[in-house]
Amino acid sequence: MEENVTTKENLAKHHGFTAADFEQIKGLGISLDKIEGELLLFQMGIPKITLERPAKIDDGIRKLSHDEFQKHAQFFDTQKPGLKLKKFVPASGAASRMFKFLSEFLIDFDHDNETINAYINRKKDKNLPIFLAGIEKFPFYDKIKASLKTLYSDYYSLESHEKSYRFINAMLSPKHFDFCNKPKGVLDFHKYGTEIATPAEEHLNECAFYASSNSVSHLHFTVSDHDEDLFQTIIDRVKHKVEEKSKTTVHVSYSNQDSSTDTIAVASNNEPFRNENGQLVFRPGGHGALINNLNNLDADVIFIKNIDNVIQNHIQEIALYKKALAGVLIDLQQQGFKILKAVDNNEVSAQNIPEIMNFMEQKLNIDILEDFCKYSIKNKLEFIKDKLNRPIRVCGMVKNEGEPGGGPFWVKSYKGNVSLQIVESSQVDTHNTEQAQILAKATHFNPVDLVCGTKNYLGEKFDLTQYVDQSTGFIVSKNKNGKELKGYELPGLWNGGMAKWITVFVEVPLLTFNPVKTVNDLLKPAHQSQNGN
Repeated sequence: MEENVTTKENLAKHHGFTAADFEQIKGLGISLDKIEGELLLFQMGIPKITLERPAKIDDGIRKLSHDEFQKHAQFFDTQKPGLKLKKFVPASGAASRMFKFLSEFLIDFDHDNETINAYINRKKDKNLPIFLAGIEKFPFYDKIKASLKTLYSDYYSLESHEKSYRFINAMLSPKHFDFCNKPKGVLDFHKYGTEIATPAEEHLNECAFYASSNSVSHLHFTVSDHDEDLFQTIIDRVKHKVEEKSKTTVHVSYSNQDSSTDTIAVASNNEPFRNENGQLVFRPGGHGALINNLNNLDADVIFIKNIDNVIQNHIQEIALYKKALAGVLIDLQQQGFKILKAVDNNEVSAQNIPEIMNFMEQKLNIDILEDFCKYSIKNKLEFIKDKLNRPIRVCGMVKNEGEPGGGPFWVKSYKGNVSLQIVESSQVDTHNTEQAQILAKATHFNPVDLVCGTKNYLGEKFDLTQYVDQSTGFIVSKNKNGKELKGYELPGLWNGGMAKWITVFVEVPLLTFNPVKTVNDLLKPAHQSQNGN
């Protein structure tokens, strides 16, 4: 209590916090110590991480043959009857970036004085021609076209470019389809004959394919509180169909990003930013805040995949690789649990330790300290228990094809310890030539394809918030009503949010990575029916 009073006094004295500010903070459920720490981060800056080298095949990334993938998937199938499985899908983001080039077109297009072709030439826009050329292939084409026919009695007499303009306008306008402000998970992604599927439905289908045991599957979406009904409407419509086809009962649950994880915004002078009413401004803490949502799940194995990474074709192959990653996880976890129980039962002798250290180093990528051999047997066992008794994740990694996203690297801590991490380019000092060169040598990147074990060898849940590297957050520049502000985003969910987990990387085929970052991605083969329907 005393510490909290001191924090309150410091915030009032050094940052001008008022009684009204403290009431606002209390209402949000945000701790004062957390706010003080964030303000200090703005002042001190967030240190860049130090890359040791990129993770590569046989140096941090395992490469499996097709037979090995099948073997691990089969092993998972033998183990899953005794396990509770869940699939965790972050799905709260709006689709605004997906339609960015179309929103820019509506703003900048001189409707009265130029054609769309003239706009394309003027702006040298490469995305709009692709969109227009494939417009009839989009799964939402028929729905929007039917709406236009109702809205405009002269639709059939309109010139082609005018039809295209009105199509885009209806698609994005808040008065009509409002795609920009809807979450990606509820948009039309795939067309199957006369039926249209959203990402929410595709994840439901996938969940039944590989994240089920004893004919039961659990799917969890993190959504914005005002969007939950949109998801539930879709689930209510398609759940029976998926369950009947898969002979699996799928339980769907939701959670929202907790407002207590919101972070304080500051002005350019690093003092708290206030809105036009003089109130403090808080921003969502980014997807790193979802570590709390993940922490609240009760499961033996949790699959994590982004909402927009779904596929229309090859679901059997996708399931194979997901199950194989789970098989790798369970195999390694069982070996680790066996060692930890042996330590508890005083069954580990000095002769066993070299074999254990080899397993930790070669299979789990755990850095062994140089002077480890000088440790007493007691200290060696304490080290083993500390390093093995942690949450574990097996992450699929795909070959670098120039897609944006983080990548796998060996990272050196300020203490000199080296560990495997998923790193975003913004975390690296690219002005440092050596660091920039290491970053450029990455052979793989992170498609967000994780399988996680969040219980210990006694079957107890880990407190995942204890395995976050708090020094790896992000400071971002934003604009609010024309005024510049700086925001703090928590360590990314699979970056600093899992920095202290046991981490294993496995190369998976590019086939498993089919994100929809822009609407034009829906024209790629992975999102188009193979038979042309």
